[in-house]
Amino acid sequence: MDSRAPTLRTDNTSAPNPLWRLVPLVHRHKWRFWGGMSLINAGRLLEAFMPLFLKMGIDRIAAGDYRLALPALAILGLMVLRYISFNLGRRYVREVGVAVAYELRQRLYWHLELQGPRFFSRYTTGDLMARAINDITLIRQLVGMGTRLLFVLGFSGIIAFIFMFYQSPWLTLLLLPALPVFAIVGWIIAKRIFTQSTEVQEGFSTLSAQVQENLNGIRTIQTHAQEERETERFEATSDAYAGGYYKLMFLNSALTSAMLVATGFTTLLVVGYGGMQVIDGTITLGTFTAFIFYLNMMLAPIREGGVMVTLFQRGGSAAARIFEVLDHEPEIRDAPEAAPLDEIGGAITLHHLSYTHPASSGDGGWPALNDITLEINKGEMIALLGRVGSGKSTLLRLIVRLLDPPPGTVYLDGRDIRMLPVAQVRSQIAMVPQDPFLFATHIAQNISYDNPERTTEEVWRAAESADLEATIRRFPERLETLVGERGVTLSGGQKQRASLARGLIRETPVLLLDDCFSSVDTETEEFILSRLKELRRGRTTIMVSHRVSTARHADRIVVLDEGRIAEVGTHAELLTRNGLYATLERQQGRREELEKTISTDAEDAS
Repeated sequence: MDSRAPTLRTDNTSAPNPLWRLVPLVHRHKWRFWGGMSLINAGRLLEAFMPLFLKMGIDRIAAGDYRLALPALAILGLMVLRYISFNLGRRYVREVGVAVAYELRQRLYWHLELQGPRFFSRYTTGDLMARAINDITLIRQLVGMGTRLLFVLGFSGIIAFIFMFYQSPWLTLLLLPALPVFAIVGWIIAKRIFTQSTEVQEGFSTLSAQVQENLNGIRTIQTHAQEERETERFEATSDAYAGGYYKLMFLNSALTSAMLVATGFTTLLVVGYGGMQVIDGTITLGTFTAFIFYLNMMLAPIREGGVMVTLFQRGGSAAARIFEVLDHEPEIRDAPEAAPLDEIGGAITLHHLSYTHPASSGDGGWPALNDITLEINKGEMIALLGRVGSGKSTLLRLIVRLLDPPPGTVYLDGRDIRMLPVAQVRSQIAMVPQDPFLFATHIAQNISYDNPERTTEEVWRAAESADLEATIRRFPERLETLVGERGVTLSGGQKQRASLARGLIRETPVLLLDDCFSSVDTETEEFILSRLKELRRGRTTIMVSHRVSTARHADRIVVLDEGRIAEVGTHAELLTRNGLYATLERQQGRREELEKTISTDAEDAS
């Protein structure tokens, strides 16, 4: 089974305990896990024989017999074997914990890659980072340490009880009435630890989300002089997290202290009653000493109960948060009957397409497109023009299935796009987004992101087509220049051109350009578009723009207004109709003329 495969909920039954859902992950490593447990328990069994030889030695000394070589060598040998068995066992179990954490993190990452906008509107990046790092670390500690404590300490208690009963039945039975009391107290505190642990982990997610958001928006914070206010807001969030953590630590300490008081009381009871039996001659001093050692072994689960319960409760709440994410089915998935086309030509049909963006609460939403019908021929260049909010970007996202269109509304080469595998659609339709994103690596690796094996010549050609070649050659390290996180070392126009080059290098049958010239000057835009028409000859291109200067290069222009198609035609045809397109052309023409006048006046003044 692929470790990346997401765990999906397909029914309405209540989810099982999150700890039980970790069992299949551990079961994959059952030989190493149970082998490690067996070695550790074998070490505990070896430890249980040590008091017998200690008893032998003490009783011999008490009887004036000083033959102590046998018990001394036996104890030494048992200690060496116990050390080896313990270390190997702990190593194996911890390796299982690391393996489970690795597989769970891989599965979580793969699952996140499949999610859509509705999911990411609910979960912030900081929250998801906290789950992927902090929560999975708690699960690793649970598997690698918590399970070991549970099985090993439980086994130790049983073995010690058997040996104790063999040494002194009455002294052993004296302990039984106190054990249920300890269990009830521990259970009550443990329930509160689980609740508080969940609150602490959610508080850590909130803190991480706020830090991530502030770092991404650091320029906005600085330009608005809001450093002090954001620091105060962070301090309030941090104080709330610290307060919750202190409460959790108080509960942990209370549980540990209660267990220590319980073991102290039990030890005092045994020492008092057992000492009287030694004085009365009912048991020997050696038997009493061995009994004390076994008592420590039996009380170890109680003494370490605080640590064990904390690991399980925090690990349980962490598992619940991880599976909460994994239980989200991807919004956009392959249909069961989806089948790939042998070849993608690039003809697109929109048939009475309407789309409403769902509200984050799940109720209602806001309409983006209304009854869009349009035929786009293979090799055609289409420009989508319209005011802000008219649905242009939404239309592109529906075509590339970043949003899922209603059935029977979007067709690619005559096939309903929902009946094509998502991977084929996105591999054959390249989209250059409105907000360019660059990875914190070299320019060359950003441009050749879809295929790192591309040659340097291919990268240079794509850069030239996006009018980025001359810019790159001015950099000292050229294609090996690091652009920083999100391309922070580049200007807005340079980032848009790098993103455009990344789309052009793919040479897909369909190319979608989502207003990717907004940060580029008019002269550069004209150069790119003149090259683009030649480069994309015979292949379909759809570009979104607010500029008439961009749209006039297209074979046809589609004007959207409030989610509907207002006009369709060439640049000349739309001007003669004197509609919305002509109005936009006149407004932008006056603006450009005014900019030229201001520029000329500035030059004359200088």
